[in-house]
Amino acid sequence: MRPRQVIAVLALTGAFVALYLTLYKMGVIGELSCSVGECETVNTSRWATFLGGPVAAWGLATYVMILTLAAFGVSERGEGSRKISWALVAITGWSVLFSAWLTYLELFVIHAICIWCVTSACIMLGMFVTSLVDLRGRIGGIEE
Repeated sequence: MRPRQVIAVLALTGAFVALYLTLYKMGVIGELSCSVGECETVNTSRWATFLGGPVAAWGLATYVMILTLAAFGVSERGEGSRKISWALVAITGWSVLFSAWLTYLELFVIHAICIWCVTSACIMLGMFVTSLVDLRGRIGGIEE
């Protein structure tokens, strides 16, 4: 599987996680299924909102954007594009930093961990590393 395909699969997986958390935050789902940690504590904290919207909804939008870029990047028209590689590195890199900040808040401010949030952070990290592999292949002239 090519790096952009891997990114697309990870983004789709992350979108489902973020959708689940968004539906909870919107009141569609009454209780989170959380076998490890304190998901409700995290998702009802004041830190679960960013710029007026649920953090999970921002995550969902980001995953959809990454999925769209990666899917276009494997199409015939976008396959050779370095701009897509750079965009994937930029978006996933920023997202890893944002996820690290949220993880810091969970550990040292909220004092609770949400396994769904940790899963999302790991997915973002995986997409970032894979986007670096993709970019390296494009810069080195090696098509993967």
